[in-house]
Amino acid sequence: MALVLILSISVMAETRVVEHAMGKTEIEGTPQRVVTLYQGASDAAHALDIPLVGIVESWVEKPVYKYLRDDLSDVKQVGLETQPNLEEISKLNPDLIIASKMRHEDIYNLLSQIAPTVMEENVFRYRETVKLMGKAAGREEKAAEVLNNWDQRAADFREKIEAKMGEKWPIEVAVLNFRADHARIYYSGYAGRILNELGFERPEDHKKDTWGVKLTSKESIPEMNAEAFFIFMSDDQAVENTYQEWTEHPLWENLDAVQNEQVFRVDQVAWNMAGGIESAHIMLDQLYEHFELEE
Repeated sequence: MALVLILSISVMAETRVVEHAMGKTEIEGTPQRVVTLYQGASDAAHALDIPLVGIVESWVEKPVYKYLRDDLSDVKQVGLETQPNLEEISKLNPDLIIASKMRHEDIYNLLSQIAPTVMEENVFRYRETVKLMGKAAGREEKAAEVLNNWDQRAADFREKIEAKMGEKWPIEVAVLNFRADHARIYYSGYAGRILNELGFERPEDHKKDTWGVKLTSKESIPEMNAEAFFIFMSDDQAVENTYQEWTEHPLWENLDAVQNEQVFRVDQVAWNMAGGIESAHIMLDQLYEHFELEE
């Protein structure tokens, strides 16, 4: 009886309930065959040393973002983030699936029939993704270490940029994106959350509870105004043409960031597509470089 009791306690200790965006999921032991269904989760799994057997295709730099390619190129592809292949996922016999309510709410029950599934609310909440995956994969200490490392770098950046800019800090920034037929201002989302965490401000008109706005007319250029611009866009000639047309318009020259010579072209993967904790570090690397700060 004592042996049975000890074994029972051991089994109970290996089972935990993880709360997530779709409810609660029971997970046994330490998962060794994990499938991630959004980019930020694949990024976080890499940061947490979680063993992956399946990932979804990257948005650009297909099939795996360059910054993860060396380590994840051999991991099985299970379709698109917006349309994962359930049959391929099932073949991998996973013991944990990480998904997002934003993308996968409609297939949650089907995923849960394949393996224990936990869902983050969105795809760009890098901190929440790390925390959720740390709990689900039994790596909470590692998750705390990863987030503490980020917090230390963020604090170092805030301290150094404030010291350099003095009374000019904090500055108002805007995140811009050019497409083949329009331009965008991103009010929130991945880059916006990171910039807020680092102490940057947003123009009053950009403080809206929505992803952002599409601008289809060059007459809307004044809406972009801020003290500094971070611009990302795809490597496409049609996009480059749009950028040239908009930035050669007379209204562009009147913008504060242009007159301040604070217009920065940034990497679209790190600033928008990847959405993870490791890509956040790449974004921060670029900010150190843009503002000529030494870490």
